[in-house]
Amino acid sequence: MDYGDYPSAGMSAGIIIVYLAIAILMIAAMWKIFTKAGKPGWAAIIPIYNAIVLLEIVDKPLWWIILMLIPLVNVIISIIVSVELAKKFGQSVGFAIGLILLAPIFYPILGFGGYRYTG
Repeated sequence: MDYGDYPSAGMSAGIIIVYLAIAILMIAAMWKIFTKAGKPGWAAIIPIYNAIVLLEIVDKPLWWIILMLIPLVNVIISIIVSVELAKKFGQSVGFAIGLILLAPIFYPILGFGGYRYTG
């Protein structure tokens, strides 16, 4: 069997590789953000716990984790958390908009850049 018969297989593999690269970049960026905020970096790889740690970093109540599980409400909560995260690192609402709309670019900037946690 020749893979030329299935051109979408190569494209699917390429998409998976790009997705994994972005996921690894985001995990590394969150790890650095958590470390800068004095939290354990490994928390970035634990699914629900990373949201709890993020809420702690932005000084929001832990019961907001429930709001993050409700469709449409989670979008509003994520926006609020992004704005607060930008503020905790001394950034403006413009940077928060970048965190919201261009997360794979702005989270690594926040994590690997010279920004300091001011919480």
